Amino acid sequence: MFTSRIKFAVVAGTAAVALIAAGCSTDDPSSTPATTSTASMSGMDHGAATSTAAQPATRSDFNDADVTFLQMMYPHHAQAVDMAKLVPSRSQNQQLITLAKNVEQAQAPEMQQMTTLLEAFGKGAPSATTGHEGMAGMMSADQMKSLEALSGPDFDKQWMQMMIEHHQGAIAMANTELASGTNADAKAMAQAIVTGQQAEIDQMNTMLAR
Repeated sequence: MFTSRIKFAVVAGTAAVALIAAGCSTDDPSSTPATTSTASMSGMDHGAATSTAAQPATRSDFNDADVTFLQMMYPHHAQAVDMAKLVPSRSQNQQLITLAKNVEQAQAPEMQQMTTLLEAFGKGAPSATTGHEGMAGMMSADQMKSLEALSGPDFDKQWMQMMIEHHQGAIAMANTELASGTNADAKAMAQAIVTGQQAEIDQMNTMLAR
C-alpha cells in the first residue's frame, strides 16, 4: 500500500512538471515574435535591395545618342553649377553675380530632368564626377583650383573666359543630340541649351570687351 502511494506521487509529479513545461513553452512571448521579427527583417532587407536596383525602362522612345547626351551633359552641368557658386564670394561685379545665378537656376533643374529621363530609359541616375574625362568644355581640376584662388577683376575675367569655353562645349554636345537623338524631351532640352547658353556667351563676350 505504501509502495503504491509512492508510485502515484511520482507519476503525479511527473505529470505536473510536463504541464508546467508545456505551459512555459506556450506562454513564452519570445519564441513566436522572434520568428516573426526575423521574417520581417528579411522582408525589409529584400525590399531595400529591390528599391536600389535598376528599374526597368518605362519608355522606349530613345536611342543611344539620347542616353549619351544625358549622361555626358549631367556632369557638364554639375561643373557649371560649381563654377557659378564661386562667384558671390569672389566677385564684386553685380552683372556677373546675376549671370552666375542665372546659370545655376537654369542648369540645376535641367540636371534633375536628365536624371528623370535616364531613369525612365532604365539607365539609372547619372554621375556628377565620373565619365567626363576629355569632354568638350570641361575644366580640369587644376583649372578649377586656379579659379578658386582668384578674386576681384582677375576672377571675373578668368571665370567668364572659362565659362565661355564651357558653354561652347555644351552647345557642341547639344547640337550632336539634335542631329542624332530621337527622344523629343532630350532634343527639346538640347535646343534650350543651345539657345540659352549662346545668349550667355554673347553677354560674356560683351562684358569682356569693356
